[in-house]
Amino acid sequence: MRPVAVTGIGLVTPAGVGVETNWARLIKGVSTAAPDPRLHDVPVQFSCRVPDFDADKLLGSRLSWQLDPVSQFALIAAREAIADAGHDVEGWDAPRVGVVIGSCVGGAQTSAVQNDKFHDSGPDAVSAMFLPMSLVNMVAGVLSIHCNATGPNLLVSTACASGSTAIGVACELLLRDQCDIVIAGGAEAAITPLYVSGFARMGTLSRRNDDPTGASRPFSAERDGFVMAEGAGILVLERVEDAEARRAPVWARVLGYGNSADGYHVTSPHPEALGARAAAEQACTQAGISPSEVQHVNAHGSGTKLSDAVESRYIADYFPKAITTSTKSLIGHPLGAAGAIEAAYTAMSLRHQLIPATANLDPQDPAIEIDIAAETRPAAIDLAMSNSFGFGGHNAVLLMGR
Repeated sequence: MRPVAVTGIGLVTPAGVGVETNWARLIKGVSTAAPDPRLHDVPVQFSCRVPDFDADKLLGSRLSWQLDPVSQFALIAAREAIADAGHDVEGWDAPRVGVVIGSCVGGAQTSAVQNDKFHDSGPDAVSAMFLPMSLVNMVAGVLSIHCNATGPNLLVSTACASGSTAIGVACELLLRDQCDIVIAGGAEAAITPLYVSGFARMGTLSRRNDDPTGASRPFSAERDGFVMAEGAGILVLERVEDAEARRAPVWARVLGYGNSADGYHVTSPHPEALGARAAAEQACTQAGISPSEVQHVNAHGSGTKLSDAVESRYIADYFPKAITTSTKSLIGHPLGAAGAIEAAYTAMSLRHQLIPATANLDPQDPAIEIDIAAETRPAAIDLAMSNSFGFGGHNAVLLMGR
């Protein structure tokens, strides 16, 4: 695979709005989880929300009221990424600009509000904007409309691997010469009582209502589930030669992409991580490297008992020299946005040569025998892997380099 350049990054996450704000919060190594008053009637009463988010201020009130928070997050992040890449949406060749976004559920908050209106006041109370705001494909559609991008426009949904899958598909569009630029990433805004209750009933969420900041603890012996989060991560991707021709600064290069299915269980990973291993093999083969050359892994690291155990064994086998972190320990699990946000964090680690801490690791599970950064750690990193795995057995990995 020919490398693809990451020329722009935009972030809206529980660590804040904007790349610089995110990085400053990330390297402090402190969880963003906090009590959530909107979850007072459900078993898990905390989450990782985007702090102090004011859509009216960031988008203008006329536009913000037309968009579910998932599209608000995506558009704000996309605008930052485009500006970071040095592009002007009015000046670029719109038919050569694509959009590929990953999301699990789309406009969950709009759906919840409109469902209540339907049951409380009848069908005439349902907003005419309900479907345009809630359909999952609209996240990609909104970016096309408001970023003047009229090339391929795709929404991919591979559960919690969606963001990484979107970036991989975007790379393929570039390398097939269907686009010159692709706006790619993931977005999610599903912290509602219904979704939190559903995950809680499955036993996948931490129940530490008395200690939210200590709840997200991937690879710890005391882990008991993940913490629901929200946000968006958007990358601007271009062919390396095009970025070099316009002398654009490059955050990182996508060197390989692997995608596979476990074909095993609706929620549990394959016990031998066969799908994850297959995806990693694909990515490393595309890049022409051995897995043992990878120096850093931004793990899926959700904090569930089974998933962390399986992933850690695969990391130990495939990436024995790598320093691992899970940034979900800091920002929680934003579902379909996770892979894209983590790809952005991996690119930032490559630029800054710093690996963010895995918060709440102590005590590390003694059965997990990999090198995990318990504190923010300087490191010489040339090759890094970002892992994303989702319900349904979806696996997507991105190999990135300087």
